[in-house]
Amino acid sequence: MRKIITVGLGTLSALFTLTLFAGSAQAGGSQGEVSERQYRILLAQCRHADAPAVRTRCRASVRASYRVGRADPTLDCRTYSGVTVCGVLPLSEAERACIDDSVAGGLSYRRAEVECYVL
Repeated sequence: MRKIITVGLGTLSALFTLTLFAGSAQAGGSQGEVSERQYRILLAQCRHADAPAVRTRCRASVRASYRVGRADPTLDCRTYSGVTVCGVLPLSEAERACIDDSVAGGLSYRRAEVECYVL
């Protein structure tokens, strides 16, 4: 199941996509179960979102969508440049442009995504 939340911030428009993988969340809006480490990563990665309102919404979405329990092996977590993120990141237009430039320069998409998100 995918939930897409669009957040408008004046002229800045940020797309926040939170992906709930099958098996992570039950139908009917219940929370997906993740390990304590995965939960901490999901919350911590919100600090890198481009705008305060997006950071706030990101944290609220994590708290509403996940609960600590068993690790979710289907949650897409990756580490680049010492930063670990999980799931789909809330990327701004500037971050998407950074990714396109980085990929054109030879960086893998996944690495460019993380590096452009945290810078």
